[in-house]
Amino acid sequence: MTEQHSIFLAKSEVKANDLEHKRKVSFNIQKYNDSVVKGKQQFADLELARKKAKNVKWKTIENLDKYLEQFEKNFTANGGKLIWAETAEEALDAILQICREKNTKQVVKAKSMVTEEIHLNEFLKENGIESVETDLGEYIQQLDGEPPYHIVTPAMHKSKEDVAKLFHEKLGTEPNLSPPEITKIARKNLREKYVTAEVGITGGNFLLADVGGVCVTENEGNARLTTTFPPTQISIVGIEKLLPSIHDLQLFWPLLATFGTGQNVTVYNTVFSGPRKPGETDGPEEMYVILLDNGRTNLLRKEVRESMYCIRCGSCLNACPVYKNIGGHAYGATYSGPIGSVITPHLKGMEEYKHLSYASSLCGNCTEVCPLKINIHEMLLENRTIAAGSRLNNNMENFSWSLWQQAMLSRRLMNIAGPGIKNTVVNKLFKGSWAQHRGEIKFAERSFNKIWKDREQQ
Repeated sequence: MTEQHSIFLAKSEVKANDLEHKRKVSFNIQKYNDSVVKGKQQFADLELARKKAKNVKWKTIENLDKYLEQFEKNFTANGGKLIWAETAEEALDAILQICREKNTKQVVKAKSMVTEEIHLNEFLKENGIESVETDLGEYIQQLDGEPPYHIVTPAMHKSKEDVAKLFHEKLGTEPNLSPPEITKIARKNLREKYVTAEVGITGGNFLLADVGGVCVTENEGNARLTTTFPPTQISIVGIEKLLPSIHDLQLFWPLLATFGTGQNVTVYNTVFSGPRKPGETDGPEEMYVILLDNGRTNLLRKEVRESMYCIRCGSCLNACPVYKNIGGHAYGATYSGPIGSVITPHLKGMEEYKHLSYASSLCGNCTEVCPLKINIHEMLLENRTIAAGSRLNNNMENFSWSLWQQAMLSRRLMNIAGPGIKNTVVNKLFKGSWAQHRGEIKFAERSFNKIWKDREQQ
């Protein structure tokens, strides 16, 4: 068992038995689910929209090299500067170099799970640069010293009382503030940062190959402030976020909004295609786009290629019974839930993270709710096959599955193993796993096979 596997089991056990945690998460997810039902009503033919979106992403990923080069050509023609980063280290070094060239000691950030993936905040802090999260949920998590809990709603596991208590402890505010009061305090603190930061950093929901644009969709306006006041803008985006054309946004923006938050479309939708041009009144003087690989090309293998279609709406997390029981932090990875369990082993190493692909009931609900109909549960099964085929399972696990296979394929062995042996195996041999949180199983004295044979004889 790897270290990450041990940590995952320990955290999962704690959260699975934390009833208050489960209550908060269930409450917040239910609010989202109710909104999504209403949001879907905007589509005259939702299934057609989902199929069309999947076809667009299929076309993009099958021609990824072509669209990446097209994006680079058009973005640089608009005056932008593009940086290719094969690894997290290359991306971090590029950002640090830009910050040092601008002599900045502070950056503001908005809308970027990729920066969580490469641990940008910690890296900048080590180099004497303050990185300020401007999304309210991310700001709350940064105050609490925690990573995001959910890829869309970073502080989903916190109640309004939790946030009020956190602000009281960290910012010295009055206890028991209401959500509007908390928001006003965050706004006041953050707006001071926008005007003093020399660099603004964002992610990107989509990249548009035909116009060389970076799309950012948000509800708070913080990304627009992050990209308007600082003289330098850096957008760091995974290479899989490409779309062929700006005309694809009329389909993808509503899908992302509906399946992410239940809205028809999010409040602020912006396309950044380069730095401020002569005659324009706002925008950065310089704009960089960092195209990040960091293991994404590993996802091009045919078994899991569909995972690159993901638009990070978070709907599969909200639908997953495992996620709702153990929470986002138990996964020990930037991308949690079903889609995270598919991609993380390929991004960070199958040997260390293969266990995530086993953290699924394979119920298929993740696939059912995905706006692009990505076959998530089948890819989780493919990951298990890859791990087994690469001999990454330990000897005891392989031996156990071998015995199970032989028993399942032999009616004679199943009949030999009477109720006494079955009771012992489940209740004693698997006491530390199956029986730990369940009552003892008592197998019937006569198996179905025996009952059937007796019936036939009669």
